[in-house]
Amino acid sequence: MTWRESAARVDALLGNGADENVVREVANLYGAGLERLLELLHERGALTDEVLDAMAADDLVGGLLLVHGLHPWDAATRITRALAGSGVHLIEVTDDGVCRLSGPGFEDRVTAVAPEVTRVEVRTVIPVASLFSRPAP
Repeated sequence: MTWRESAARVDALLGNGADENVVREVANLYGAGLERLLELLHERGALTDEVLDAMAADDLVGGLLLVHGLHPWDAATRITRALAGSGVHLIEVTDDGVCRLSGPGFEDRVTAVAPEVTRVEVRTVIPVASLFSRPAP
């Protein structure tokens, strides 16, 4: 079974009345285990920037680190990486969690990698050169 299938089964169990408190405590236990694993790697000099970046970039491990508040990249970095190649750019993430983007269509991608974002705003950016052009008669 893949980790995605396991995640879907957890969602299904919760939807069918599984005790959320038990699931929460198991998740807390795994979060504490992940935190301790990172501490042990760091204490032994094995948690290099390269290793940490690989862990953060991995869908499964990065997601687990994010869920447990252990992800090494801030929201702006995660969003910028998620938008890479899309033509949409991050303008800013405010202190109150508002994410401003230069184009539409990626709200779901933003909230997936940065759950701390409270709202996504899309700004239309007009190129400066277009301000000096005149429409043809």
